[in-house]
Amino acid sequence: MNKQAVKPLLMAILSAYAAQAITVQAEDVQLEKVEVISTTPLNGIGVPLEHVPAGVQQVKQKDLVKQKSLTLGDYMNQNMLGVNVNETQNNPYQPDVNYHGFTASPLLGTPQGLSVYVDGVRVNEAFGDVVNWDLIPMNAINQMTLIPGSNPLFGLNTLGGAISVQTKSGRTNQGGAVEAYTGSWGRHVLNAEYGGVSEDGSKDFFISGNSFEEDGWRSFSASRVKQLFTKAGWQNEKTSVNVSLSLADNKMRGNGLQAGSLIDSLGYKSNFTVPDQTKNNMAFVNLNLSHYFADDIQLSGNVYYRDVRTKTFNGDLNDGFELAAGGLDDNNADCNGPDADENCSGAINRSRLTQKSYGFTSQLTFSQDLLGLKNQFISGLGYNRGKTKFSQNTEFGLLNSDRGVDGNGLFNALTDQVNLSGVNRTWSVFATDTLSLNPYWHVTASARYNTTKIDNDDKITPSGSGSLTGTHTFNRLNPSLGVNFTPNNQLTAYASYSESSRAPTSIELGCADENNPCKLPNAMAGDPPLKQVVSKTYDAGLRGFLTPTITWSLGAYHTINTNDIQFLTSATALNNGAGFFSNISKTKRQGIDASLAGRLEAFTWNLGYSFVQATYESSFQIANEVNTSATVDPASGNSFIQVNKGDYMAGIPKHQLKLGLGYDVTSAWNVGSNIVAFSSQYSRGNENNQDTSSGGKVRGYTVVNLFTNYRFENGWNIFARVNNLFDREYYSLGMLGQNPIDPATGQFSGNSSNDTFYAPGAPRAGWIGARYEFGAKKSVASYDKD
Repeated sequence: MNKQAVKPLLMAILSAYAAQAITVQAEDVQLEKVEVISTTPLNGIGVPLEHVPAGVQQVKQKDLVKQKSLTLGDYMNQNMLGVNVNETQNNPYQPDVNYHGFTASPLLGTPQGLSVYVDGVRVNEAFGDVVNWDLIPMNAINQMTLIPGSNPLFGLNTLGGAISVQTKSGRTNQGGAVEAYTGSWGRHVLNAEYGGVSEDGSKDFFISGNSFEEDGWRSFSASRVKQLFTKAGWQNEKTSVNVSLSLADNKMRGNGLQAGSLIDSLGYKSNFTVPDQTKNNMAFVNLNLSHYFADDIQLSGNVYYRDVRTKTFNGDLNDGFELAAGGLDDNNADCNGPDADENCSGAINRSRLTQKSYGFTSQLTFSQDLLGLKNQFISGLGYNRGKTKFSQNTEFGLLNSDRGVDGNGLFNALTDQVNLSGVNRTWSVFATDTLSLNPYWHVTASARYNTTKIDNDDKITPSGSGSLTGTHTFNRLNPSLGVNFTPNNQLTAYASYSESSRAPTSIELGCADENNPCKLPNAMAGDPPLKQVVSKTYDAGLRGFLTPTITWSLGAYHTINTNDIQFLTSATALNNGAGFFSNISKTKRQGIDASLAGRLEAFTWNLGYSFVQATYESSFQIANEVNTSATVDPASGNSFIQVNKGDYMAGIPKHQLKLGLGYDVTSAWNVGSNIVAFSSQYSRGNENNQDTSSGGKVRGYTVVNLFTNYRFENGWNIFARVNNLFDREYYSLGMLGQNPIDPATGQFSGNSSNDTFYAPGAPRAGWIGARYEFGAKKSVASYDKD
């Protein structure tokens, strides 16, 4: 063979060998995982986490499945930095969720400071910006992101943070699962889901259903929750369309706070008055659209309609009761007479609320280089309209032996009832840009302009004094600016400044006069206008890897609220808890979050610590005669407390410690634990922090939970969970008040004494169940650009 023939042959062999070597190396290389975060409520292209100037926390569906949490609030309380829960309603589906001292609550009248989104739709309800956690089905969640700070891109209510939920689809969740468990308190839960994709990959569908029933751990606290979620989708190389339908039919009972003296005499599981029932029905349709004009230009948006109907039925004490000279016998005899409002010990408060809302959001994303630098620019427009009808009435009656109310058919005067219709409209324009100056420095600038108009129509008092009829308009441009420094793949540093706002709600505007107080949500009257709340946040932090398997983070924040809205006790109604909403000049929330998480062979762990300092930054007076430090005003004879700059807000523990542990006993068997510890907190009514009674401060507590799962090869899993392993008796909230129930007998006495009311935490409980997963994933065409 001559040289001319050998040379081409050798070159061919060498080329083939080199190609093989390159292929082998490519197979051995582990591509670095890039976590992408959507910077707006819509799930668009997103940006890498290391370019986001915030301490974002994200939860995947597998974590929710493992821990069997009933609501997002429950999961967040046990696992996420900066979160604590006040069990004000004492129902697992109705928690008050606090994050960095801001609240998302289902209770009308609670000042809301967090925005919550589901698939790009803000689900803070139209009437009071409340969040109904029972209307977010857990087994429909694909992932949840907690965004801290006053991020203006997430619109109204984003004073302290935003929660963005993305639901499952047949494309993300192929196959099915059926799960059932039972155990303590007569709890029976059945969940099912199934998702699939067509053979050509163009169409997909997903459906899930939940059924929850339990008797509750306190008497008169049986609840049931029924949820259905469906989604259908279609996509090709450039366009995707998804439409979802959520339905809910829920009946919840939660009997709220109990007087400390009655807990001592009647037991930890006793109730103050019963019942406290809420019925929620919902129909929610959401259409999401995405279209790529080019690989780096995307149009996305949604259109939604949401109908939520709420009914409440509450047995309460009668605020207007006046003990007769002849004692209770005289009162009871006259309860059916013309002076029933003074002689009846009990009252049944009923309310009916219909909220219909619809709107749209659209945004354009440009991921094109700018002057040779990597850049992403998003601009968008949004509109939301909510129409509400709220009615309430009070029926008088007598407290029975169970402290329930036997109604007499007589209703309160018409002037003390409510029949309100309202419409609120919000237009928003927003934009954000993330520019990478080089591989190490990334700058994000954002802004959002909101204009909100609230029209109230009082059907009982259409005009004149006391009327709720009126129009209120609120406008504001909120900016933010952030910077990230990423010197390598193991470290990210960030800092940001942001502003956001929220407009007063209809219920706050209807209860803002100290001389016409209300006991929410039972009564409202025409009042002076409130100013919108504005929050300004500085945020900075570090995050990264200590080793390839150990991550860490450290963040600090400082938020000042101006014109913060708080519910204050009225001097004209000291004995019945009535009050009014008022703007507080300044409040402050600041603190740090720190975390450490890792894996060592079969052992996984995560440790989180949060310091939350929530204080008043201006001085003011609150009418109060149950605080031991209260002072009497010589001119009016009313008692009050003086709140000064630096006094801590109630209901927010300063220190939080959360530890999660997991151990793979075998490849099929896993055991885990959540341990949460919260420091003490001030009781409501002790806003000046000067009350010297034992109830002025709620003691801290620690709760240990255990869970385990065994996975069989045929798709079956069996699992078990124990909450509050050591059966600790603890309180998540306290409130100073007056108690007319005799601790010795548990019966209404008519003579009130100072007492502290507590929200008791659930005692030890355990559940066991099984889960069957079926339908393996198949390889289909995918056109996702992100």
